[in-house]
Amino acid sequence: MRRTAERHNFQCQRRPSYSHPMTNSEAAQSYQALLGDSKSSYNRFLLLVAGLGGLLYGVDVGIIGGALPYLEATSHLNAGQLSIIVAAVLLGSVISTLFAGQLADWMGRKPLMILSGLAFVISIPVIALSHGYAPLFFGRLLQGISGGLIGLVVPLYLAECLKASTRGKGTGVFQWLLTLGVVAAALIGIYYSYRVAAVERIADPATVFLFKNQAWRRIFWVSMPPGVLFVLGSFFLAESPRWLFKRGKKELAYAALLRSRSKEQADVELKEMEETASASHAEATSATRTNTKDSLLRRKYVIPFLLACAILIFNQGTGINSLIAYNTGILLQSGLSDVSAHWGYVIFTCVNFLVTIVTMTLVDRKGRKFLFILGTSGIIVSMLGVGSLFIHTESVNLDCRNAIQSMVRPDQTLTVPFNAAEAKKLLAAKEYGGKEIQADRASLAVIYSYGGFTAATSFVRSDEEGSAPIHITRESCVPSSKFEAFFKNPFANLEAARSAPLKIQKAVIGQVPDAGHGWLVAMCLYLFMASYAVGPGVCVWLALSELMPTRIRSNGMSIALVLNQLVSTILAGVFLPVVSKYGYSTIFFLFAGFTVFYLLTVTFFLPETKGKTLEEIEEYFEGPKRDASLAG
Repeated sequence: MRRTAERHNFQCQRRPSYSHPMTNSEAAQSYQALLGDSKSSYNRFLLLVAGLGGLLYGVDVGIIGGALPYLEATSHLNAGQLSIIVAAVLLGSVISTLFAGQLADWMGRKPLMILSGLAFVISIPVIALSHGYAPLFFGRLLQGISGGLIGLVVPLYLAECLKASTRGKGTGVFQWLLTLGVVAAALIGIYYSYRVAAVERIADPATVFLFKNQAWRRIFWVSMPPGVLFVLGSFFLAESPRWLFKRGKKELAYAALLRSRSKEQADVELKEMEETASASHAEATSATRTNTKDSLLRRKYVIPFLLACAILIFNQGTGINSLIAYNTGILLQSGLSDVSAHWGYVIFTCVNFLVTIVTMTLVDRKGRKFLFILGTSGIIVSMLGVGSLFIHTESVNLDCRNAIQSMVRPDQTLTVPFNAAEAKKLLAAKEYGGKEIQADRASLAVIYSYGGFTAATSFVRSDEEGSAPIHITRESCVPSSKFEAFFKNPFANLEAARSAPLKIQKAVIGQVPDAGHGWLVAMCLYLFMASYAVGPGVCVWLALSELMPTRIRSNGMSIALVLNQLVSTILAGVFLPVVSKYGYSTIFFLFAGFTVFYLLTVTFFLPETKGKTLEEIEEYFEGPKRDASLAG
């Protein structure tokens, strides 16, 4: 590079100049400016590609919400199969996350990014052109596999490629476009809901069916272009310099550093990599002489690994994924109308998106720990607020299971068209004489079981004209296979459940609050979303990638993400049963309790990593240097 600069200076000296001759110093400055512009352009391009990965991850999370009503209406799949289609993304994500770390170490960060994008692109036509359960399941599973790989490899790549001073902002771009993916999925769902409603007003049932069948397919097709751009963009990125150095490709690692840094910065980071590698080699040599191994149970590995796992687990304990998935239902039960609840969810996703923009500007200035503490504190306040609002309205709920049990048909199914007249009958059966629950504005949810398998309905309201009745069948509760049965209840007898009678465990009838109560709940949920976005939303990806030492980074991230997704899956599975049995207040107080532990963990155990290189963070967890026994 020095020779190139000298050649450039020499040419500048010889070039004829008629009015403003350029000195050697000016030429060098001009050359450095050009280099700086090229590095800035590459850094922006790197962030754009990584952001597209976040966009795909967000689409993975949110796209099924808009497509599911039309898929359910036209696919002829039963409730059990639809549940598996929805959950297939989680299953695929868990499977791929288990192996993502090994794949990232084996094939490199860049090839794995390309592979994850290709998996997403292929999944779209598999889903959109499917006619039947098997291709739908495979396509959704492939989408989940893609999401699991992206969720690990993109934050890992950003942590290893970006400068310490911009690593927080760069990872924030991933989370920012992830939230944009969720917003886009919500807006696409709203758009098609209006389109379907318009067709229903003017067309015959057969035409409406065909339009709904095309609607869910188009929703998936719309999500394909970002996947194609992510794949194409990944081809033009440099490989991670730390992965190259770890593979013994020092020259290529240095070249990769120079694509995004000045020569001085690249020299410093390369020297730090060499020093870290030399120290690890010396420890390994000393351990060999003393017939010991560099145990993974050492402080430098165990503490950051356990800390990252705890943060990832508590991050799901805030209830974030459950609140995204069930947001509309929560707002409906809080007192908002159907249209207001759907728009309330759109606002919820927009708050996430907009606050994430603010967080991107703060994370490298205020630091990770400060934002973590601020965000988790806000989450606790908001969850206590929502829980308190619901506990007031749920205190008057009644259990009318005996009346509902008497409606069960001989074929062990149940259909309850819950309207004002039906609500009045149920209240009369309980000899209810109070004024808190009004028949024309009541809600009902049912917990039921067939043998050892239990399920719950969503809340339905008596004031919604033309709403679908509560419909309970064996297929909506009993798994269709032993594989599914194992995950739903490994201790239940599947064969016995296939002939067991329908038993109503609980039927909760309560009062639907007014719209003012609904908007108070919505405001608390917006505070929750803003608090999550300002702290855990961005900082959790930084904690995941920054805390892990080089030797265990990829595999450690895999394990932490698997734990994260398992907690998310468990919470999503118990959300409706807990709400139906104990009320919304209980689940929100539970989320607040989890977040208290989250706050304590980041306050007392999380170090500030702002502005520190990955090697400096690793040295922090090393603690006091080991002496004579290791020195040999």
